[in-house]
Amino acid sequence: MGNKLLSRFTNSSSATPNDMTRRGFLVSMTAAGVAFGFPRASSAAMDPAAPNGVPVESVGETFEPTLWYWIDSEGRVNVNIIRAEMGQHVGTAIARILADELEVAWEDVNITHVDSAEKWGTMVTGGSWSVWQSWPIYRQAGAAGRTALIEAAATGWGVDPADCTARDGTVTDGTNSITYAELVSAGLSRSFSEDELKALPLKPHSELRLVGKDVTALDIANKTNGKAIYGLDAKVDGMVYGVPMLPPTRLGSSVTSVDDSAAKDVKGYLQTLTLDDPSGTVPGWVVVLGETLMAAKWASQVIKVEWAAGDTANVTEAEINGLSRALIADTTKGAILATETPDTADAFDKATNVIEAEYTTQTVLHFQLEPVNATVFQNEDGIWEIHTGNQWQSLILPTLSTALGVPADRITMRTYMLGGGFGRRLNGDYTVPAALASKAVGGKPVKLVFFREDDAQFDSPRSPSVQKLRMAFDTDNAVVGMEHHAAAGWPTGVVVPSFMPKGVNGEPYDPFAIDGADHWYSVGAHRVRAISNDLANKTFRPGWLRSVGPGWTNFAVESFMDEAAHQVGADPVEFRLQHLKAEGYNAGSAPNAVGGASRQAAVLRKVAEMSGYGTAELPADTAIGIATTFGQARSMPTWTAGAVQVHIDRETGEIDVQKMWLAFDCGTVVDPDSAHAQCEGAALWGLSMALYEGTTFENGNVVDRNLATYTPLRMIDTPEMDIAFVESTEVPVGLGEPGTTVIAPAIANAIYNAVGARLRSLPIRPDDVLAALNA
Repeated sequence: MGNKLLSRFTNSSSATPNDMTRRGFLVSMTAAGVAFGFPRASSAAMDPAAPNGVPVESVGETFEPTLWYWIDSEGRVNVNIIRAEMGQHVGTAIARILADELEVAWEDVNITHVDSAEKWGTMVTGGSWSVWQSWPIYRQAGAAGRTALIEAAATGWGVDPADCTARDGTVTDGTNSITYAELVSAGLSRSFSEDELKALPLKPHSELRLVGKDVTALDIANKTNGKAIYGLDAKVDGMVYGVPMLPPTRLGSSVTSVDDSAAKDVKGYLQTLTLDDPSGTVPGWVVVLGETLMAAKWASQVIKVEWAAGDTANVTEAEINGLSRALIADTTKGAILATETPDTADAFDKATNVIEAEYTTQTVLHFQLEPVNATVFQNEDGIWEIHTGNQWQSLILPTLSTALGVPADRITMRTYMLGGGFGRRLNGDYTVPAALASKAVGGKPVKLVFFREDDAQFDSPRSPSVQKLRMAFDTDNAVVGMEHHAAAGWPTGVVVPSFMPKGVNGEPYDPFAIDGADHWYSVGAHRVRAISNDLANKTFRPGWLRSVGPGWTNFAVESFMDEAAHQVGADPVEFRLQHLKAEGYNAGSAPNAVGGASRQAAVLRKVAEMSGYGTAELPADTAIGIATTFGQARSMPTWTAGAVQVHIDRETGEIDVQKMWLAFDCGTVVDPDSAHAQCEGAALWGLSMALYEGTTFENGNVVDRNLATYTPLRMIDTPEMDIAFVESTEVPVGLGEPGTTVIAPAIANAIYNAVGARLRSLPIRPDDVLAALNA
């Protein structure tokens, strides 16, 4: 590779590091070591606000009260962000939390999305956790800097720090004033222990000036002018391109023969690699290398590979669902969650009336805009560099360590913008074949790119699911018991089983495949059983897809609550409100769930009022359906309610979604514009999965692998939306996913209200509506 590498995205050979664009410089190697977009290896990371991705460098003296940021002698602040940026402005949200406590002007704030390093702790962007987890950490960090700077100024003036205030990067005691830049230039070395950080006084909510206010997102310019740098843009001098040839099964396949004779006539074809993967991530894989991406692709189309297929080669979705039903029927299977009263036997034995229903959901693909990709090489220091957009660096590093046969500290994941994540990039399995290919050619740089069909086939999809719900009533039609049995493939069980808690029966369970079933309704005895479908787990790698379990468990819960209301002749909204009681198990707790079920009841009332539910005069075959959830998990509830107005064409079964209303109580709204955008996007994703998205497994693989047959929501089908947030000073919780969870059940309930047809499977297609009407 030589002593100096200079790579560019531009086609011009005269481009320099100073005029880098999205298709400009990415990796340079100098005598000082390897750097990614900036001059020092120790600084390797990305600033999404900079056209070249190069983070701002400090000038003169610097002050670092914590590892989360520094202030330099010009008063500039650089905030370190460990979360991945995939369109949600997470860096802007987190930086403003710190900047508000630190008391600096927004125009002086920069962000750096850091590369992987042990000092950052767990690096993960998912579960709607980012702002929730960052809120206390970055507030404390900002308060530490403000405290230290005020103390330094007070010492210099010989006054009490309590008589000093800070604002916009300046400290004053009413008589004297000094800027942060001047204080840092004079030298400042104050540090804080963990206990000291926790004890620091934070600003009262009424004095927050950036949190909850509209500010310009720090990365918006490059996202809109094409200069943002994504993993797919990575380029390194001497790089070759790779295209995978996927085996017939996700696991268990092996290569028996490779014939690349026809590929030798393809200009730019280099060689074909049969990967040897000690990690077991990509068994039976073949990677075709070329001088260009298309040379590798065209060569792959004429190379003949024979495989010995794994034992899931003939598996169908019907078989997976059949096993789920059998597992649900076997009461000894699965984990029982720790609800308030998980033993429901007595309640159902003594019930006057029992209703039950089955709900199913199809396999759903991520289909993020940027297909997965990774560029890998071993640099001159012997460090393996993994250049890719990723949501959970800490998860894939041990796997890469096993695959490459080197300690994890000899691997660095370089940070890029993500052209969509939605949970797909939580599983970094796509980096492994790129790393193995580079290793096979002596550590030279290999850029592995998945074309759309391969990206879909290798996806970690949302598993198909089967759920059985039961409810018991006494002689007065009061609810005395409820059961929720859910079977599906488990993403956490397959990829990171150590994250799984245990149920009351001692069995582990995947919270991301059952959250939502443990709802906040008071229903008497309440049994929630989570069951892993091992056939699903063997056939594919179940994945975390936006809203994970709550995206399908709440379809069942909220459809069933409507069914239960109709069973006893109650209004569905009133029925819910009667059972959202903030008492006992559902009373809530500080700091994340203050108010419990009462806050869910409040957003339900709000969305009913917003939508005119029960009062609006609507045309025939038109109705509003309603649903409410708590977002992602009881430990971090985002109180959510949705209403959807639909019109049904009885002749064609077509579903016209005319308007959607959503109300959220997410505690403190940190970034109003991004919060609104996140909730809009989540709701539209929910609409897409409710009516348009879904595939099935046949012969061990998903049937639909491109957008000709996999048909997400199009812009033309996007309805009017009205979104509201409850004003709150409580802890901010997640917003990336909760809006997804209410749309499908609200649509199903609206269809029932409009034409009396009950749909219990997702997605809901026109033919399904016609079948239900005919039934």
